[in-house]
Amino acid sequence: MAGICSYGGYVPRYRLNRGTIVQAMAWMNMAIMAHAQGEKAVANFDEDPITMAVAAGIDALKGIDRSTVEGVYFASTTMPYKERLNAGIIIPALNVKDQVRAADFGGGLKAGTTALLSALDGVEGGRINNIAVISADCRLAKTATNQEMIFGDAAAAFVVGDKDVIAEFKGSYSVTYDFCDHIRSNDADTDRQWEERWIRDMGYSQFIPEAINGLLDKHQLKIADFAKVIYPCNNRGARKDINKKLGISPEIEQSNLQAEIGDSGTSLPLVMLAQALEGAKPGDKLLVASYGSGVDALYFEVTENIQNKKGNLGISGYLAKKEDLGSYTKYLVWRDLVPADVGMRNEVADYTAFSMLWRRRKEILGLWGSRCTSCGTPQWPPQRICANPECGAVDKMEPYSFADKTGHIISFTGDMLAAGLNPPSLSGRIEFEGGGRNMFDFTDCTIEELFTGKAMTMTFRLRYNDKARNIIGYYWKATPLQEVS
Repeated sequence: MAGICSYGGYVPRYRLNRGTIVQAMAWMNMAIMAHAQGEKAVANFDEDPITMAVAAGIDALKGIDRSTVEGVYFASTTMPYKERLNAGIIIPALNVKDQVRAADFGGGLKAGTTALLSALDGVEGGRINNIAVISADCRLAKTATNQEMIFGDAAAAFVVGDKDVIAEFKGSYSVTYDFCDHIRSNDADTDRQWEERWIRDMGYSQFIPEAINGLLDKHQLKIADFAKVIYPCNNRGARKDINKKLGISPEIEQSNLQAEIGDSGTSLPLVMLAQALEGAKPGDKLLVASYGSGVDALYFEVTENIQNKKGNLGISGYLAKKEDLGSYTKYLVWRDLVPADVGMRNEVADYTAFSMLWRRRKEILGLWGSRCTSCGTPQWPPQRICANPECGAVDKMEPYSFADKTGHIISFTGDMLAAGLNPPSLSGRIEFEGGGRNMFDFTDCTIEELFTGKAMTMTFRLRYNDKARNIIGYYWKATPLQEVS
């Protein structure tokens, strides 16, 4: 059977209280006060859809042999690169082999479910197996708009295959319309939205019921047959209307996480599905629908294998690990909506040549070091001669991944003069459990949280954004270890 074998998610650490935005911008547009409740998830200054996708992918791949992955599909409408395969950057960061199928899915907000359907079709056809389907978005909106209040950042990931399936795929129904409610042209950074009543009455309230009813008729089911009905709709009036039309009771309606995260674009229906799977029981039927230039509706049935899924943080785990951003202006600077001078040190060209990146891609994007086969000592960066003074073996090394290893702080510092968007810039020396040590930048923490011996884990982040040449680079940073409860 084809279906979901594993799931994972990611929500950035920082949340911005919507009341903070209202206090700053309601003078410009009083209508935003209607969205003042709750908070929105905000990607850190060193995060983007690729880094969030990697985090969600790592969460989904826990307990899975990564050598068995045969495909990586990435869905987003805010991909950093238009002519460079974004999934190609994610592959080495996940420590997946190079010999895989990869694709980017974009163009519409239902791209996440379209990527998931493509993976399911491939597995059902028997030509490919164990596909990582990942979706993430960081959508930008102009200040003092409803979109700014509503949008949030998040990612979700699934492994699709035919072995140890936890949610069997039963069928789907799709509709596609060139319905212009949200548009963003090739050279635009921010979303442009049409009139809200148009979106509510002609968009949400028409297309979502059409697709869900089409799925129900196709498979001769009733809405009450489902344990959870999952669909993205941040308009409260439209959501109430859809629930009434379809007979969706409060017990089976999956939260759209508007109060906790916000509308995360392509990833939202998949984020909601990942959270629904956290509490699913064998035999539960799940209906998930997307929205954006049409609707994909998918039908899954949970299997006994769901009881074996454990060890990942998931959406709920990341929701619990949060910190109040506190500053609206900091958010504006991080999203480059307000220019900020970070000093002359930032004016130096500091990007990795593509030739060097190619030669050392495993080391840079995958955080691969080496381990001596004579004495077993892990070493970073990769060495030809063993650094163990009692060994010294030459050319006796094997590849060794540090990306999934826990380390501990040996020393650390905070630098107020370093070029950065969240001063002080934090860095220090990490010693990995089992051996190996190096200097790394720290992220998602404050200097008050750090101390010698503190457990740290590695996270894939933005290293630089050379705007003069439009080159975005990635590397690994250290962040405080988050325990799975």
